[in-house]
Amino acid sequence: MSPARGNDAVQPKYSVVVPLLDEAGSLRELYRRLSEIMTGRYEPVEFIFVDDHSSDATPEILAELADLDPRVVFLRLKRNYGQTIALAAGFDQASGEIVLSMDGDLQHDPSDIPRLIDMLETTDADIVSGWRQKRVDNFFFRRIPSRVANWLMAKLSGVNIHDFGTTFKVYRRETIKDVRLYGELHRFIPALASLNGAKVLEVPIRNITRPQGKSHYGISRTFRVFFDLITIRFMLRYMLRPLHLFGPAGAISFLAGALILLVLFVEKIFAHVQLFVQHGPLLILGMLLCLFGMQFLAIGLVGELMMRNYFEAHQKPIYRLERVSGASSFTQAPR
Repeated sequence: MSPARGNDAVQPKYSVVVPLLDEAGSLRELYRRLSEIMTGRYEPVEFIFVDDHSSDATPEILAELADLDPRVVFLRLKRNYGQTIALAAGFDQASGEIVLSMDGDLQHDPSDIPRLIDMLETTDADIVSGWRQKRVDNFFFRRIPSRVANWLMAKLSGVNIHDFGTTFKVYRRETIKDVRLYGELHRFIPALASLNGAKVLEVPIRNITRPQGKSHYGISRTFRVFFDLITIRFMLRYMLRPLHLFGPAGAISFLAGALILLVLFVEKIFAHVQLFVQHGPLLILGMLLCLFGMQFLAIGLVGELMMRNYFEAHQKPIYRLERVSGASSFTQAPR
């Protein structure tokens, strides 16, 4: 592990976060190119390499780099958690005002870093995302599924960018610290940040063929992305008001079931119909619809209570301020 920084260490302005898994072949070249780009122009800087429990020589190389360069921070996870958790660990460690993330396989060209950082520093954007405008991946198994997934993400999240999947992004520190990552939600960071009003811009970047090794992702991730989309859609639209999602479904189901049972009750009383003989399936359907309706309503109410308890227990405001003017006595967010 890298030695701890002393008390007199300069606070970095830029933090470069790189998750790694079995990237020993490209690691030294990646560090060399990153150092060339960042040294001089973007300093003080720290390089945070997160080893997601690699099985090759990646940790040994990182330990060597950390000993040679005090700007290198080496984190090794106790097991293989996946890219999202590795990024989360790096973001938690990052202390720079501007945080940059990228892959460690050299498919992201470090020479694109100035374009991303300059866009962030010269605009009011909170996130600047790379856009692999000209993809070099397999057309049928990577590019077509990626295009469909990106289109769905943009429509469902309301964040109008072309490339959600790339890790190559630059963030303002307060923006990325406000996003909690879990599962495989790293590709949805722009959408999650938009919950708090983050502005997202896009910059075209080069997409380079992986120089060595093989990709850790395949066509199977397309199905996982679909399920994550459902999660994101719910969080963006209904996280603060779950009853607005489950309530209408519950009310419609309950009313439909009640109407069926009412009609059957009238027939039973006035027409002396034998319900179980003539309308058995319809009777069961009415009862099930009423039951499902009550369950949906109960789920919505429980969700409302959970959100209320979460914000009250953590004393967290449900909003973010962009600017405060003429309020010098405003010392903390109202509860």
